[in-house]
Amino acid sequence: MRVCLLYDCLFPHTVGGAERWYRNLAERLASDGHEVTYLTLRQWDADIDPGVRGVDVRGVGPWMQLYTRRGRRRIVPPLVFGLGVLWHLLRHGSRYDVVHTASFPYFSLLAAAAARPRGRYRLLVDWHEVWSRDYWREYLGSATGYIGWLVQLLCVNVPQRAFCFSRLQAGRLRDEGYRGEIVILPGEYAGPLEPRPAIESKHLVLFAGRHIPEKQVWAIPPAIALARRQLPDLTAVLLGDGPERGRVVRTVSELGLEGVVTVPGFVSSETVEELMADALCMLLPSRREGYGMVVLEAAARGTPSIVVAGPDNAAVELIEPGENGLIAPSASADDLAAKILEVHAAGQAMRGSTAAWFGRNASRMSLGHSLEVLLGAYQDMA
Repeated sequence: MRVCLLYDCLFPHTVGGAERWYRNLAERLASDGHEVTYLTLRQWDADIDPGVRGVDVRGVGPWMQLYTRRGRRRIVPPLVFGLGVLWHLLRHGSRYDVVHTASFPYFSLLAAAAARPRGRYRLLVDWHEVWSRDYWREYLGSATGYIGWLVQLLCVNVPQRAFCFSRLQAGRLRDEGYRGEIVILPGEYAGPLEPRPAIESKHLVLFAGRHIPEKQVWAIPPAIALARRQLPDLTAVLLGDGPERGRVVRTVSELGLEGVVTVPGFVSSETVEELMADALCMLLPSRREGYGMVVLEAAARGTPSIVVAGPDNAAVELIEPGENGLIAPSASADDLAAKILEVHAAGQAMRGSTAAWFGRNASRMSLGHSLEVLLGAYQDMA
């Protein structure tokens, strides 16, 4: 089958959950013998192979800064990418049996819909997130947010086969007016399916992700300071980078936690592996998650996670409280510190139950299982 994937980012040139999903999907489809083209914005030097095995990666637009200093997505790059996708599909769309795109950043979806009458391909859309009208207003302001919500609404009404990765987002998509079938893909995990032995943890709290406002990384240092009153040797490592990293570093300094809370930026995969296995818990104070892959990655090592309850946080769907982690009622220092101490009090028993939870659920939540569902949809549409 000839498949065209659309996303304006490519892992590891940019890092995120959707980037990993499309990179893994492209390589798995190619390894299964399908002919795969990946359209994106070019994020690598022109003389360098973008490095996706067996996949024809095409930059349909130049490298552009995707985010503002405040961590918000800029508008121009999605427009440029949408135009590049439209131009490519108008010329080459008839080559493909399936065009499979992320819903966000929207203009590529609209471009694929506009070129479909000429290309006669089937259109599949992944809805990692569906934003409420209120969240659009918060994200972009009243006027621009309303326009963003209208564009999303236009995309919802494009004839498509829709996929979501959580019950939360599927419900949101339905609430926004989608009337077709919604397939909930069970997961995106691409690592080993056998849980690793749950080793005894260090008194280390780990965060791994982008430092953007929605992740609320700045909430971690005050929680560490509070929890250290009962657990004096507690430390934290906050991995990743982003526009909020400066605020996080300042908070660490203001609380006198230098040497206790470290903010090293991006590190090697080997270092992430070691820290994740050693950590007391993975702390994810985000108020907005489309899925929460890091919860699965931590559970594979027997490390429980702490997430925060919220109307936009689908990561709570991955937590069985008391088994593979805990759900904090808010990102306040009191609430996060209480959950850290609760994980510590549970000790090795929670690490064992986390590994057992992963063993029961890994196959269902794997990339391989989702790929089987996708391939079934491809064949049905054919």
